[in-house]
This record gives sequence, structure tokens and C-alpha cells, in this order.
Amino acid sequence: MSEPAAAAAVRFDEAAAGQQQRLQDADSALGSLFPRAPQSAPRSPGRLLLLIAAQVAAVALGALALLLRVPGLPSWDTIYGEDYWEFFRQALQQPWHVFLVYNGYEQLVPRVLAQFAAYCPLPEVARFLAVSGAVVAAACGLFVFHASAGQVRSVGLRALLGVAVVLLPTAPMEIADSGVNTPWYLLLAMFWALLWRPRTPAGMAVAAFVAFAAASSNSVNALFVPVAAARLYALRRPREHAATAGWAVGCLVQIPEILPSYWSGKSRLAAKPGPFGHSLAFYAHDVVLPSLGWHLALALEWLAGRDGATVIVAISLAVAVGAMLVAQPPNRLFVVNALLAGFFFSMFGTTLTPHLATQTVSAENEPGSRYTALPIFLIECIAVVAVDYVLRQRTAGVRHRRGAGLRPGWLVYPLVVVLAANWAADFRYAGIRSNASWDWGPIAAEWEHACERSRSGVIVERAGPDDYSLPCYHIARYRRSRS
Repeated sequence: MSEPAAAAAVRFDEAAAGQQQRLQDADSALGSLFPRAPQSAPRSPGRLLLLIAAQVAAVALGALALLLRVPGLPSWDTIYGEDYWEFFRQALQQPWHVFLVYNGYEQLVPRVLAQFAAYCPLPEVARFLAVSGAVVAAACGLFVFHASAGQVRSVGLRALLGVAVVLLPTAPMEIADSGVNTPWYLLLAMFWALLWRPRTPAGMAVAAFVAFAAASSNSVNALFVPVAAARLYALRRPREHAATAGWAVGCLVQIPEILPSYWSGKSRLAAKPGPFGHSLAFYAHDVVLPSLGWHLALALEWLAGRDGATVIVAISLAVAVGAMLVAQPPNRLFVVNALLAGFFFSMFGTTLTPHLATQTVSAENEPGSRYTALPIFLIECIAVVAVDYVLRQRTAGVRHRRGAGLRPGWLVYPLVVVLAANWAADFRYAGIRSNASWDWGPIAAEWEHACERSRSGVIVERAGPDDYSLPCYHIARYRRSRS
């Protein structure tokens, strides 16, 4: 066969394969929301082990960075929020009863972490919960690195997305270094899990596990139903729906706890929702304004007032997003999906918890900061996807021009500089996590001493808002384990 004929045959085979793929993925428009990553070259066992070691090191480094982000008393010496007075207390009272309603829904991952903490010597419980929370967050960053391969082809830019999870500007305010707030990091991973199309069984298993862990730990993951439905419609093969299945099972876990709470009136779903205007103001002031950086927002607010600073940032974002929608047709669905997901998650949370949208915000206190994590992260994702698209277009175009040179740094460096500058400014500051945490060492010592004096084998302690009875059998066992 002549060379032209062979080339034509190759092109025909590629066209046939492309046509077959289009038939399998029913709708090309929706299918663009779920692009498949390029096939990677086979790796030798030695190179594979090296890559695994590098990823483990990346998670460890990310966890260390998160632990250092909380100033004052180290996060590993303190215990935060419900980790203390709900999840660990319940782990002592009812070991491995992890399917229990709290706040109207199931929070599986925090409960499982608390159960494992119950096997630690009592003085080490705070350290385990802080470190495990940081490891989960860093692992979510690694997951985003892999799951974003379809939208972001540059390895460096995907690494930047992983770093964005660890260096999320508002994280030190509330969600860093705890078991109770791991679901907010899993929420970031959940967004990418439903867009990812892993090629290997291992990737599918990881996607399903992450989706299940996220959905079974925070009921707001049910709001991803439009993306899951779009995935079911656009991708018809069962092998494409590991993450969809994990998400669905996680949502099913929530139903037996959400419905009884709603019927009994103990769920926020049964309460009167907050005013739409208050939630909209929260989105403008607490999501849009600090989306480029928490301390940058404070500086702009000092210069132009809160509303003026919000207008400045909103106009800048509107221009950038509008340019992306006009110039990058393949990314339009991604941009719309990311913006709407962040908007509805923020609005939903602050409508059901209306006091968060009206409480005073200061440099050390932003009561609803956990509801800003996903929308701010998705704005950063949009910026990275946009730069990657331009980089790919320039790279493809330069191949057809002899002598032309592409300087990708002109595209990537400004993005890195802007993100890095704000990450540096927001790396470490005192927030709710610093100011509302308990010093665990004295609490653990008091529990042990109280058990030594107890004749009933039970001590009554105030943990959070209420008094609880704690069995000394477990506390004494922890002390013996430490000895």
C-alpha cells in the first residue's frame, strides 16, 4: 500500500473510531462536559513505584502545610467543634454506631474518624483528628489533580488545582484540620468526581469511593443531581458511572435519617427558610468579594467599603468569565456548571441556616465560611481551565508555523503569580478554628482523674452545649494503652 493510501486508511480508522464514540456518548453538547483525558503511556514497575511514592509525599506535604495554617495553639493540640462534643463523645458511648443522625442528616466520614480516634490513647485524640482531617483534605487535592485531566491537560496546571485545595483562602477560618469539616473538602472532590472519566478499574473504584464518602457525609451533595443526570444522559456505557453509583448510594444512605428528622420537625428543612435577599448578599460579600483572596478583600473593603469592593471584584470576574464564554466554546458548559454549582450550594446552605447570612463578619470571624469553600474553589478552577485551553490552542497552532515560538510562561506565570500572592497572604491567620477550639490536654487529664474518683464507672462532663455521661471503661483502657 502506498504512503498516501496508508495515511488515508489511518484517517478513516480514526474517523470511524470517533463516530463510534459519538454514538456511544449520546449528546455531543452535554458530552463536552465530560471529556476523556488522553491515554497515558504504559509505565514500567519502577516508574510506577516512583510515581506512587511521589504522590504519597505530596499528600504528606499538603497535610503538613494545612496543619501549619492555623496559628496560636497548634491545631494538633486542640479539638474543634463537634469532633469534641458530638462525634468523639458518641464514639465513647456507642462504639461503631456510625449511622446516626446529627443536625438532620448523616455525617459518615467524621463519625468514622472519631471511631478510629477512640483507639488512640486519650491525650492523642486531638492529634489524630487534626492530622486525619489534614490528610483527607490533602488527599482530596491529589484526587482533583487526577480527576481534572479531561479539562486540564497541563500537568503543572493540574498540580496547581491540587495545591488550590490545600491553600484554599478561607480554610484557616473554619474547615482546616478537623474531622468534622472533612465533608467540605470532599465536596470539592465530589464536583470533579462527577466530571471524571477514569480509564482504569482502580480509577473507577477511587471515583466511586470518593463520591460515596462525600454524599454520605453531607446531604448538600444531593444538589449535584443535575450533573449526575447529565452524565447518565451523555454517557451511556455502565463503566462510565462508577462515580454516579457512589454518589447515588451515598445519597440513599442519607434518606433514612433526613426523612424522620424532617417529619419530626428537627431538620432545618422543616424550619422557615431565610430571606432570599440575605443569602444573595452573603454570596456577593462572602463569596465574590474574597474569591481573589481573603486579605485582598479586607484591603479592598478598607479602601472602597464593602459594597464598593464587591462591585470592583464582581466586574473583574464578569469581564474574565464573559471573555471565556465568548472565546472558548468547548469550556462554556464547564464554566456555567461551575458557577451555578457554587452559587446554588452557597444559597442553599445560607437559606437553610439564615443566621449565617446576617452575622457580622470580621478578620477573625466569618460564621458561614464553610459555605464559601466550594464556590471560591470553583472560581479558581475556571481560571485554570481557561489558561489551559489557551495554552493548548497556542501549542496546536505553533505546529503549523515554522520558526514560531511559544512562550507558555506568558500565559501561566500571571495566573501562578496572582494565585500564589493571595495564597501567601492567606496562608496563616487566626479564625474560628483558632478561637473556638478546646485545648485537649487538660480535658483528657481531667477525664482520667475523674474516672479514678468515680465509683459508678461513669463520669458526667460538659462537652459543648450539654452534659454527657461517659463510660470510664473506655477512658481507663486508653490510659492503660498509653502506659
